[in-house]
Amino acid sequence: MATDATADTDTTTTTTTTTTTTTDAGAHQPESRLAPRTAALMVMGMACFGSATPVSRIVGRSFPVWLGSMTRMVVAALVLAPLVWWRRRRRDEPSLWTVVREMDREDHWRVAAIGVVGTFAFTAFMLIGMREAPGVVGAVVMATTPAVTAIASVVFLGDHLTKWKTVAIALAVTGVVIVNLFGSTGSGAGDLVVVGSLLVFAAVCCEATYTLIGMRLSADLDPMSLTLLAAVVAIVAFSPLAIWDLVGFDWAAPSGSEWLGALWWGAGTMALGSVLWFMGNRQVSGTTASVFMGVMPISALVLSYVLLGEPFEWIHVLGMATVLAGLVITSVAGEGHGH
Repeated sequence: MATDATADTDTTTTTTTTTTTTTDAGAHQPESRLAPRTAALMVMGMACFGSATPVSRIVGRSFPVWLGSMTRMVVAALVLAPLVWWRRRRRDEPSLWTVVREMDREDHWRVAAIGVVGTFAFTAFMLIGMREAPGVVGAVVMATTPAVTAIASVVFLGDHLTKWKTVAIALAVTGVVIVNLFGSTGSGAGDLVVVGSLLVFAAVCCEATYTLIGMRLSADLDPMSLTLLAAVVAIVAFSPLAIWDLVGFDWAAPSGSEWLGALWWGAGTMALGSVLWFMGNRQVSGTTASVFMGVMPISALVLSYVLLGEPFEWIHVLGMATVLAGLVITSVAGEGHGH
């Protein structure tokens, strides 16, 4: 996701990049029946990633863009740093600093690009976009991530565009159009909702970039370590802008729940989500992992109703179902873009 996944994800943001590692792990042995613990870890990880959509709307309405984004990165890095250190020490792996020092120049540029585009730009687009777009609209747009990644793989990596991938992409686009054209705009103006949707879609493109660049890393970086490095790069990028936002910011203005949302945006949607997802998906194939990604948009949709109090509409369900149908086709027919 992600993963920031992201996706994000993280998004994720950060989310989709981890499928690559899963594919490598699962390609060497047949996958046995899915263990309940593994499934639970993957569901909880994707649920954490999905919560980023409504939570980013809460943060976006309560904090300046750059300060809110910087808070996310700092919290995520503080949570991930000891976990990455402990994991690498327990597995008798070289420290992350050693790995970074031994990288070649191309991998240094790739990590920098992941941090700037896949994390910095993703977070900024997501936060600004979710200020205008309702949570349910953002959830549907974010659900197009696998389809956008498939398109990018065809354009930039020369992957073959099969008829089923074409159908999946068409379904993803149709789902987003349905929600934006026929869903109510809530308290916002219709034009601003469309602008917000386009900004969230820009975040999706950043998530896809994260995935494709991550697939080309030759360094020995697990997804958790890569997420930590991306957060550190994003902190450097956000710092001058966040300092500008600090001028005149009233620290007492956000409520307790809004501060909790800002902390969760970093600790939960970026750090905890990455840990849970990585613990689960390293035991399954890339195809199985990509199917579980369907939990993320469903989580985002449900939590938009719960956390944001947005009204339920059947058109949202129709749009989400259309996008999820495309996700399933991408996962099953395309066998996951981790290949």
